[in-house]
Amino acid sequence: MAIKGLKTKDKHIHSLAKLTGGPSNILYHKEDLIAYDCDGFTIHKHLPKAVVFPKNTEEVAAIVKYCSENQLPFLARGAGTGLSGGAIPINGEVIISLVKMKKLISVDLENRRAVVEPGFVNLKLTNSIADKGYYYAPDPSSQYCCTIGGNVAENAGGAHCLKYGVTTNHILGLEVVLPNGEIIEIGKNGIPDSPGYDLLGLLTGSEGTLGIVTKITVRILKNPESKQTVLAYFDSVSDGSGAVSDIISAGIVPAALEMMDKVAIEGVEAAAFPVGHPRDIEAVLLIEVDGISAGIDEQIAQILEVCTKWNVREVKAAESDAERARWWANRKTGFGAMGAISPDYLVQDGVIPRSRLPEVLEKINQISKESGLRIANIFHAGDGNLHPLVLFDSRVPGQTEAALKAGSACLQVCAEVGGTITGEHGVGIEKREEMRFVFTDEEILAQTKVREVFNPDNLLNAGKLFPSPGRCAEVKKEMKAAAL
Repeated sequence: MAIKGLKTKDKHIHSLAKLTGGPSNILYHKEDLIAYDCDGFTIHKHLPKAVVFPKNTEEVAAIVKYCSENQLPFLARGAGTGLSGGAIPINGEVIISLVKMKKLISVDLENRRAVVEPGFVNLKLTNSIADKGYYYAPDPSSQYCCTIGGNVAENAGGAHCLKYGVTTNHILGLEVVLPNGEIIEIGKNGIPDSPGYDLLGLLTGSEGTLGIVTKITVRILKNPESKQTVLAYFDSVSDGSGAVSDIISAGIVPAALEMMDKVAIEGVEAAAFPVGHPRDIEAVLLIEVDGISAGIDEQIAQILEVCTKWNVREVKAAESDAERARWWANRKTGFGAMGAISPDYLVQDGVIPRSRLPEVLEKINQISKESGLRIANIFHAGDGNLHPLVLFDSRVPGQTEAALKAGSACLQVCAEVGGTITGEHGVGIEKREEMRFVFTDEEILAQTKVREVFNPDNLLNAGKLFPSPGRCAEVKKEMKAAAL
């Protein structure tokens, strides 16, 4: 049945509009779709077939069922802040935008949990419960605009994940629409540790390839009694890295332990939230401790002692909440700040053992020299989650390709020292081939078999997370032949 007001003869557009309540909840003109041709990974761009805006779980399920029955590829999208291309419609998908599903459904302070819809913005949850003395711990740099549904898909981390863990450590339950339109509930009543397989763990971080999350039960925490933040400046990255290792070795587990190198400092000081970092400094550490008031001063004293041992040039504690907030704004806008010193940048996301920091950063510096591109380093030093930002100019022929090659080389270095290729940004389309740095062909095949259980027709977010299907098919063929 045709829907009045739609200027297209495409029967699928009319059917999808009907499922979402009319023309106001669907986009299908090219000029409207351009805004959805990529996420935060802007190197690749593809137009979707359409974008639909369901308002509840039932509408999501109806859309998914229709797409499944009509063999239309589809994917879910939140705020589009992802950095690995996980929401890019590379197959001309129908994008199921979850931005209208943005309610805080309930807050249960007694059991320290809240229920939100997937389009609910991360920081808004903390702001909604702060007056009651609670907060939501996962704090990616984009928390002011990223959605909790997207955080679940990527298993997002953040500056404070050193002490408090990443998204998966704070998810108690999920309502999920499977690729055939069936609605399931995992972790019912906010009880995550049910007998059987850990489906919460499997779905969190599955990058939207196994199902579409429509409701999330999260753990909320009581605000710490006390909190102190320290800035420490070092004349060498090696000294700063040594301080990081010794702080952890001393038995201190800071809430956050962040580092920026000289190029990163140049960017943040040229952008919206400068704080006066010395321009000649090689590394800055941002260290935060929290907990009961009785132990905070002692921890700060230990941190100052460690920094002094590693030739710190200057170390200072925030004198007010306002100063602390400025320091964090400077750090958390670090990625975007690179736009102040470079037309384009590529964000990477490797993880390494803390003890290998100086070695890996030196190798990244060598990659920078060989590629002819500057690389800024902003990272969660406490847990070894690195973010090399490759600076380039896409208007210069060959620089985009050089940036991609340099980014891949950085990830290979991480893998070679016993680390991995992503800590919180996901694989998406950006790091598909780099999955071979950390997994054998057999291991990749095993993971694709898990995907096939949930997503047998591969209509949901196909082409993400794993190496190209052709190569996987060849691997499977070779393995079968070897078994004969």
